[in-house]
Amino acid sequence: MTDATTAPDHATTDPGPGPTAAPAETGADPSGAPGAPGAGRTSAPAAPGAVQTAVRAGRTTVAAAARAARDRAATHEDPTFLHVLDDATLDGFAARAAAAGPHAPLAGLTFAVKDNIDVAGAPTTAACPSFAFVPERSATVVDALVAAGATPVGKTNLDQFATGLVGTRSPHGAPRSVFDASRVSGGSSSGSAVAVARGDVDVALGTDTAGSGRVPAAFNGIVGLKPTVGRLSTAGVVPACRSLDCVSVFTRDVDTAATSWSVSLCPVQ
Repeated sequence: MTDATTAPDHATTDPGPGPTAAPAETGADPSGAPGAPGAGRTSAPAAPGAVQTAVRAGRTTVAAAARAARDRAATHEDPTFLHVLDDATLDGFAARAAAAGPHAPLAGLTFAVKDNIDVAGAPTTAACPSFAFVPERSATVVDALVAAGATPVGKTNLDQFATGLVGTRSPHGAPRSVFDASRVSGGSSSGSAVAVARGDVDVALGTDTAGSGRVPAAFNGIVGLKPTVGRLSTAGVVPACRSLDCVSVFTRDVDTAATSWSVSLCPVQ
C-alpha cells in the first residue's frame, strides 16, 4: 500500500437479465505453493459465508470485520491499495452497513473500491495525484453495497485513468499477479483484483470499458463480472468512455458476485 494513513477467458460478461460469472481457471496453485510465488495470497482466504455466519450468530460484529479487513490491507508493502480508510470514516460506513441488519444480503462482508470510483471522505485520484479530490458523496454503487450490509475499507490502484489492460501504468507502481510476482496482474482494475484474490476483502469494485475487469480477474483466478452497460450506475465514477463504461464486480465465488450485482442494479426503464 502506498499510503497507510490515507493511505478473459473465464471471467465473464453479464448477458442482461441475470448475472453469469465463472471463476478463471489457471494451472497455478492458488495457495501460492512453491512454483507459484505470488503477491501474498493467503493459503485459504475465508469464505464470505463464514464471515456472514459469524455476524449473524453474534460471534463478531460488522465493525470488527471491517477493522480486520482494513488492517489486513494496510499491512502489505506493495501498491495494491492507494488509500485505506481512517478509523472515523471506516466506523461511519460500518455503522451504516450494520444498520442493514444481520440478515442483509451482504451482512458483514468487506469491499475495496477502484480509485476511479468515489467513496465519501476518501480521495479519488484515478492514480493521478494531481487529479485528486475528496468527494462528499459516494458513487451510487458504493452506497448500494453499504445498504446491503457491506463495508468499504480502502481504494485500490489502477492503470492511470483506467487506460490499460496490464496494471503497470500507475505512478505508484504495479500490483503483481497473486500466482507469480514476475507476472503482471492485469488491468486496469489491478488493485481490486489482487485485493480479492489474496483475501484482503470479500468483494471489490472495478470498472470495465474494454476488459479492465475481466482481464485482471482471469490473471488472478477469481470471478470477474462485467454487467450489461447501464445495469449498474456509473454516477460517481471517473469516466473513461461514457458510452461504454461499466462498474465491474470481483469476488472469489459466483454466489457473492451475483448477490453484489443484484443489490446494485439500476431500475429497468
